[in-house]
Formats: sequence, C-alpha cells, structure tokens
Amino acid sequence: MAKEPTPEPGSGPASYGGKSIEECQSMIQRSLQTPMVKFLREHMEKSGCVLGDKFIKAVRCNKKIGGGYTRGHGIMICSNHMNIQDEVNQVVIHELIHAYDDCRARNLDWANCAHHACSEIRAGHLSGDCHLMRELLRGYMKLRGHEQETIL
Repeated sequence: MAKEPTPEPGSGPASYGGKSIEECQSMIQRSLQTPMVKFLREHMEKSGCVLGDKFIKAVRCNKKIGGGYTRGHGIMICSNHMNIQDEVNQVVIHELIHAYDDCRARNLDWANCAHHACSEIRAGHLSGDCHLMRELLRGYMKLRGHEQETIL
C-alpha cells in the first residue's frame, strides 16, 4: 500500500510523460482480463471482499508513484506515470494484494509499520515486483540485496 496518491486536477495528457486518464482507464480495463487479476478478484469476492465497478480508477498524481490502495477509496493508478500495459498490470496486481490483505486481516493497522511492511513484502513477492528479471529490466543490476531494496 503506497501512500495515498495525490490526484492532480484535469485529465489531459501528463506534462512529463505517461498516459492520459482515459488511456490509463482503458489499460486498467485490459488488465482486468489478465489471468492473475481475474484470479485475485475472484478470490477476493469469494472471501467477501466487495469490489465495485469504480474500485480501480486512473488519476493524475503529484508524487512519482505508480499508484496506491486506500481503505474505503479503492485503488488509484497514476496515469501520468504509466507508459505500457505491463506497468498498469503490475500496479493493479500489487495494489489488489494490499486490498485483499486489508479485507481479510481484520486487525490490519496501516499506521503500524510491521503490518504495513508485511503487506508490502507480500505484495512485492506475489505480484512479481521483486522478480530478478523485472529488476534487471528496470536497470537494477545488483544481484545481492535487490529484494530488500525493491520492497523499500
């Protein structure tokens, strides 16, 4: 769960790259059709976690983050920091894992560093964020200790 993205007003193309809100919303719709996202959503719903049609939405963000999950608000994907479909897919998967943790762990306190860190580790591992090949493609060439740096 990243810190809540700070949406910017307006929905035009990003001033520093990325996609417009409309383009990102289309990418989110495509990500909903991927096997992993379908699996996560299905299991969340089976567990009693209600996901409405507007649970995942594209916004423009001031901070350099891909997105975030906020209890009661759902998942926001930062359109102005997304460039390709794979990035959107990864952020959706990562944030759905946080949403699942929030729904299933009744005593989860996001202000508790241990709780937050546990969910970040789970999301990093289960979403594939920390996979060595993904890290190498991002330009992180460090073979030892990359996992700890990825989670932070």
